[in-house]
Amino acid sequence: MASSNRNVTLTGLARRFVDDGLLDEDTAKDAFIQASQNRIPLITYLTQNHLADSSKLAFSAAMEFGVSVLDLDSFMPEMMPEKAVDEKLVRKHNALPLYKRGNRLFIAVSDPTNIQALDEIKFNTGLSTDAVLVDDAKLRIAIDKYLESQDSTMGDLDDADLEGVETEGGDKDDDGAASTAEVDDAPIVKYVNKMLLDAIRGGASDVHFEPYEKTYRVRYRTDGILKEMSRPSIKLAPKISARIKIMAQLDISERRVPQDGRIKMKLSKTKAIDFRVNTLPTLWGEKIVLRILDPSQAQMGIDALGYEEDQKQLYMDALSQPQGMILVTGPTGSGKTVSLYTGLNILNTPGINISTAEDPAEINLEGINQVNVNTKVGLGFAEALRAFLRQDPDVIMVGEIRDLETANIAIKAAQTGHLVLSTLHTNSAAETLTRMMNMGVPAFNIATSVSLIIAQRLGRRLCSCKQPMDVPKDVLLKEGFTQEQIDTGFTLFRPKGCDKCTSGYKGRVGIYEVVKITEELASMIMEEASSIKIAKQAQADGFRNLRQSALRKVMEGVTSLEEANRVTKD
Repeated sequence: MASSNRNVTLTGLARRFVDDGLLDEDTAKDAFIQASQNRIPLITYLTQNHLADSSKLAFSAAMEFGVSVLDLDSFMPEMMPEKAVDEKLVRKHNALPLYKRGNRLFIAVSDPTNIQALDEIKFNTGLSTDAVLVDDAKLRIAIDKYLESQDSTMGDLDDADLEGVETEGGDKDDDGAASTAEVDDAPIVKYVNKMLLDAIRGGASDVHFEPYEKTYRVRYRTDGILKEMSRPSIKLAPKISARIKIMAQLDISERRVPQDGRIKMKLSKTKAIDFRVNTLPTLWGEKIVLRILDPSQAQMGIDALGYEEDQKQLYMDALSQPQGMILVTGPTGSGKTVSLYTGLNILNTPGINISTAEDPAEINLEGINQVNVNTKVGLGFAEALRAFLRQDPDVIMVGEIRDLETANIAIKAAQTGHLVLSTLHTNSAAETLTRMMNMGVPAFNIATSVSLIIAQRLGRRLCSCKQPMDVPKDVLLKEGFTQEQIDTGFTLFRPKGCDKCTSGYKGRVGIYEVVKITEELASMIMEEASSIKIAKQAQADGFRNLRQSALRKVMEGVTSLEEANRVTKD
């Protein structure tokens, strides 16, 4: 992004943060551009993407505007006026009502330039408003707690009336669903709701309900690792399955074939979570897996995903092109969808027509025309693509290239003035190219349409409780570190574990191989070279493979060598 930010002149807060040493010039300019594109305050963007310490940002902003800073940790929540400000305004402006004195309402904000928030709240409440500057990270946590306390369904899970949580099914209109009477069992309703709410609160990505001959278990996948959370009686298995199927509006009388559905769980007036539901008949009953779909992931911004600076620049350059194809590849659960949606978010402006064909659409994005493919009625990826091309598109996203027909139409679109984004299930960038050749796509079409390939994995991020460790040099060389890297010197860390993390890890970070199709690679593609030769040429062109990118994350202390080995085994 450095090349495109030269014309940006830093003023106000951005300039102050640079002068105070919180950011370097290029990072500040990049952040200013990204925050503007994402339509969020600069301070919020910096905090969400971990580019600067939120408390230091608050003090720097306070010095710039000559105001004091309030530590929200020392503020008593009971002083907050109940329902003083509409919830939508609180969320919209990231502004929290702190206390009221007479006709004056004191509002906590992290961005002192957000005059619109004070004016709109003043108009809405009829009260005079005063801004109080606070730490952005603490403010977002406090807002969540405040709004939860205003809604009984978001209270403490141990005491909440879990039956009061509202759920809606997907868009099926299924008359085959049996009467809810046989599964309208209050303990089962409460148990299922609690399992789903606990999964949301624990940051899980998937929930597995699994029946066996004599046991039944519930597992959560958190940070990519499955962990057993509950073992209800096997006698409850049919009722639990039926309850989940009712929630997803599936046919509870059909237990012989897999079914797909969707659940929308309304936690409060302003907060809802979607689940993608799949049932599978197994030897001892139906296994049900729910994928938790978090819309906020698509709003994180590219800096939060873990791309190295040169990799991010390659992706941004490809997105700025008017045509071509960007392919994201990796196994299920490697974060391909988030990478694609992040790219779409960057492109999502009023002047660009974006259409997507997905199976199904996981995250709803305002301003993007999303289509769920439905092969039962003859609407597959190929049919959706043909329709898109008749609707004057600028950008097209295809959920997955599964067959030759879809591949050929997508490539034709990329060659005729459209930017196309899609995914493939392969292990590396080189294998993506040979996979397309094996599908029957002519080598010339691949070489002239594909502009960028991103292969990715998700690795667990070390918690701040991490501990340094000593590793012999010969072991480091064997693991793939170069002699130059070892001579430069770096510290390896191992997980420790604390009350804020899971086994020493907290959250995940992307590990990427980003390959631009150079003239040399295009020539090799047209010669139908093997994936091994293509991979060697990509290395010669200076593109790091997944293993090398993982080792850089280890050197930076982001993850452990053990985790790098787990997700990028040679």
